[in-house]
Amino acid sequence: MYTNLGKIPILAIISLLCLPAAYPQSDAPARIKTQTTLVVVPVSVKDGNGVLVPDLKRDEFRIFEDGKEQRISLFSAEAFPLSAVILINNNMPLKSSEQVQKSLKAIAASFGAADEVALMTYDQFSQTLLEFTKDNDQLFTQLKRLHLESEFTGSNSPATSPTPKINNQQVSPGVPQINGKAPPASNARLDDAMYAASQMLRDRGRDRRKIIFLVSDGTNSHRNTMSTDRVLENLLAADISVYAIAVGHEILRTGSGPLKRYAEATGGDYYYASKSAGLERLYTALAEQARNQYTIAFTPTAPNKTKDFHTIEVRVRRPGLNLIARQGYYSTVPH
Repeated sequence: MYTNLGKIPILAIISLLCLPAAYPQSDAPARIKTQTTLVVVPVSVKDGNGVLVPDLKRDEFRIFEDGKEQRISLFSAEAFPLSAVILINNNMPLKSSEQVQKSLKAIAASFGAADEVALMTYDQFSQTLLEFTKDNDQLFTQLKRLHLESEFTGSNSPATSPTPKINNQQVSPGVPQINGKAPPASNARLDDAMYAASQMLRDRGRDRRKIIFLVSDGTNSHRNTMSTDRVLENLLAADISVYAIAVGHEILRTGSGPLKRYAEATGGDYYYASKSAGLERLYTALAEQARNQYTIAFTPTAPNKTKDFHTIEVRVRRPGLNLIARQGYYSTVPH
């Protein structure tokens, strides 16, 4: 589908109108400001049964920034190529690890010739196993060779952010509880790994969907050097969406913890898989969802220049539909 700016693909228009993000080369916690002239918002729309709705038109959408409706500058339903980092927890209980291990080779089948994919694992530290490649055979080979670890080590402590209660006991983020008891503690530093994945993706082209394809049991060490809020700031500034697949603890069915928070804030999605066969189906479904989102873009009118973060709300006129989009954007680029 083409935009109303003549027969120019929307991929090319976004590349021209979105100013490239500028980042310092050092790892120092500096900030460099880059003004955003066009805000691009990918949107997934599902019906009441969770099935993607592919036939919506431009005039059925409305978009709001900080509560004020904006004029849609660009709209498209065309598929985008993906730049994806596959990020896999390498520090899960034996049952969860075996579940993921059996499904690994199926991940490669989720990506097409136009997609570029990198592969990372994480526990105390993240490890890049494959740099970005469009060679699906290379990805398949690396996944086939990957052997996941299956033991918890070290200790963990509850986080301090507000969390839900189960059986009248507090549930710590990243520490799912079963019958009021926490599983063995984990050293897996999810927040640090997410930051590392965002750094890999930040400079990929804005004419691509940038996603983190996260497979994890949701545990998260208190020894992260990066906070969840800091990582979310970087994800939103770089237009990166998180698609999280949770395995293991039954409480993950409810989506409590950091996996769902990352997915919801960035306009990705969250699923729980109880079996390896379910994982294999989800890999393909999530890649297709990320590739085939609607694209809505607007130039902010009279933005509030006293703050960096601006909320986004997308609405659709057709009743009975569920929309998935990121919760906001940053008008300056954090490092």
